[in-house]
Amino acid sequence: MAKNWCIGIIGGSGLYNIAGIEDEQWLMIDTPWGEPSDEILCGTIGGVKVRFLPRHGRGHPISPGELNARANIDALKRAGCTDILAISAVGSLREEIEPGRFAVVEQFIDNTKHRASTFYTSGMVTHVSMADPVCPRLSEMAAKAITGCKGKLATGATYLAMEGPQFSTRAESHMYRAWGADVIGMTAMPEAKLAREAELPYALVGMATDYDCWREGEDAVEVAQVIAQMNENSQLARDVVLKFIENLPKTRRASPLDTVLDNAIITAPDERDPALLAKLDAVAGRALKAKGSK
Repeated sequence: MAKNWCIGIIGGSGLYNIAGIEDEQWLMIDTPWGEPSDEILCGTIGGVKVRFLPRHGRGHPISPGELNARANIDALKRAGCTDILAISAVGSLREEIEPGRFAVVEQFIDNTKHRASTFYTSGMVTHVSMADPVCPRLSEMAAKAITGCKGKLATGATYLAMEGPQFSTRAESHMYRAWGADVIGMTAMPEAKLAREAELPYALVGMATDYDCWREGEDAVEVAQVIAQMNENSQLARDVVLKFIENLPKTRRASPLDTVLDNAIITAPDERDPALLAKLDAVAGRALKAKGSK
């Protein structure tokens, strides 16, 4: 069944606001998973509903490992989002993804260690597929928006998610390259997993701010270098978001990712934890209604 777009934009480092939103208002969305990173900027762009969330909060007060990704995704779902376009600063693990280039991510390697990475704990066991972790149509539209804004583009990138907040050792950086990773960051996991669990098609654009420390004879990554490139990238990132929304088809076609929970929930209805079910009213509401959960 076709429905109208409501695009959730998750802004990464350096992207704490977007211009061009009409009828804008910042709203705090309460979630059963705690507080999201910030209020959500709600409004429209060209008639399309937009919900913008700065991932680290305005002013960047929240460390990568302390982000409440469950609250962020739940809040975007409660705000009516149908899809998510995430923007993230990344380090490059490939010569051809130079600082300033935007990489549309296709795959992830999750090397985080201490983060709550699922909505579905005991009492509601659920296994979604992450074989293809991003939405191909959103990724294609993001790539077109980047080229439409004359940005440098890389596609099909594999993102290595590390715990942080420290940057990599040289040994780790070389290992990640050997694993096949193309870019590295600290925030896209478990965000992408949780978006899938919430039946929200998700795409990620990585903005390369630096080469990670794998290059011989080159200084290690420093925050000042990252911030300088981040600031250079931020206006193009805003332009890409606007172009992405401007280019959306007038009607949103249904996606297979809209219904991934239909064949993912294993726990029998009479064994489901009522307290957990109450917390899942937003992220799993459609599936629970369809299955007639107790």
